Amino acid sequence: MPKLIFIFSSISGIIAVGLGAFGAHALKAKLEAEGTLATFQTAVQYQFFHTLALLIIGLLINRYAQSWLTYSGYAMMAGVVIFSGSLYLLCFTGQKWLGAITPIGGVGFILGWFFLLLAVIKLNF
Repeated sequence: MPKLIFIFSSISGIIAVGLGAFGAHALKAKLEAEGTLATFQTAVQYQFFHTLALLIIGLLINRYAQSWLTYSGYAMMAGVVIFSGSLYLLCFTGQKWLGAITPIGGVGFILGWFFLLLAVIKLNF
């Protein structure tokens, strides 16, 4: 399980940095013209923050075999894909209805943090 989280977080980190740089340079004028630059930046920031959280969760799973940690990792991975993914698609396609999907990813993030809280409460440090 932690291997999947490490693989996901590594790929997510590559994508976040790559898209962040691409958006800041190659796409900046297009995104500004469409009024989606702030949306794009939000997608990158949330993806990157949760990529770092996933790395920590993967390390915790390696040390403590605790099911709430696994649930936390899955929920955060879903949050990255749904939250950031829907915002990226909104920016690239202009399909505003994709914004209605974004909160589902936000719920994934919230559940991920909640499951992490439950794991920490149950762990003996």
